[in-house]
Amino acid sequence: MSRFTLYIGLCLLFAGPLHALELHSQDIHDGKRISDSQVFNGFGCQGRNVSPALSWSGAPADTKSFAITAYDPDAPTGSGWWHWVVFNIPPNVNALEAGAGDPASGSMPVGVVQSRTDFGKPGYGGPCPPKGHGIHHYRFTLYALDTPSLPLDGNAPAAMVGFYLKQHALGSAAITGVYSR
Repeated sequence: MSRFTLYIGLCLLFAGPLHALELHSQDIHDGKRISDSQVFNGFGCQGRNVSPALSWSGAPADTKSFAITAYDPDAPTGSGWWHWVVFNIPPNVNALEAGAGDPASGSMPVGVVQSRTDFGKPGYGGPCPPKGHGIHHYRFTLYALDTPSLPLDGNAPAAMVGFYLKQHALGSAAITGVYSR
């Protein structure tokens, strides 16, 4: 075996997968301001509270389900703020339409669970940082999971869902939008 062949073999071995998990959105763009459509309607904010359209590609071959979270690490709570927690998304689904985060819309695929957020109820709750608190970062993360479902329901707190996500993640991808008022 030549050194060149050995070198190429080692490069392929340690290069990882050829396709990485990617998260896309026509509504949320990395480092860009989140539009009023996605902003919460309450607590002094007057947005439309529409969850963003999301799509993804490049899932690992052994993906059995997906999950999505939206989290603000800058919230003045000491533990951030969970804006959206969604899991048990079937492996054949690769997109959620705008507004799917409204549990009353019926837009989620059958079996998908939207769990309790820090707003105290399931479903999407958009950005609404305190006035004058500066720029907040809203991280939308997609997880590819090695299990078809998590053993939780819509009353599960985000921290408990996060525990299971970390135990079952095959990979993740994120988009971080910003917002301030």
